[in-house]
Amino acid sequence: MNKCFVDTNLFIRYLTNDDPLLADKVEKLLDEASSGVVALVTTELVIAEIIWVLESSYSLTHVQIAPLIRGILATSGLETINGEIVGRALVLYELKNIDFVDSYIVALMEKQGIKDIYSYDRKHLSRVTSINRKEP
Repeated sequence: MNKCFVDTNLFIRYLTNDDPLLADKVEKLLDEASSGVVALVTTELVIAEIIWVLESSYSLTHVQIAPLIRGILATSGLETINGEIVGRALVLYELKNIDFVDSYIVALMEKQGIKDIYSYDRKHLSRVTSINRKEP
């Protein structure tokens, strides 16, 4: 079966239904993936961009966005590259109220067994107790 990549804009149309015709086409594509007609792939960078668009253009909160992203991750027939790290990052994003990219960094550090990070970001990274933020 041929794999096809899914870009950010398809997910945005589907999640926001801002263009119902396009949203319906995406829903059909996701249904085809669920039934095995097509194999879909996306990546953590697309997820990060989805989150950024939903925050900046649609004014959604972390608590509103996290379940939407979990729905993407749970879509049968859709593989998210590094989806396990994205899932952990969503927990931090939602519960610690930190930027998604920062939460992804922490999730990646945890997976790699890295405890220390050099960063001047006191606001977000200091909220996570599984890592130690240091300054050079």
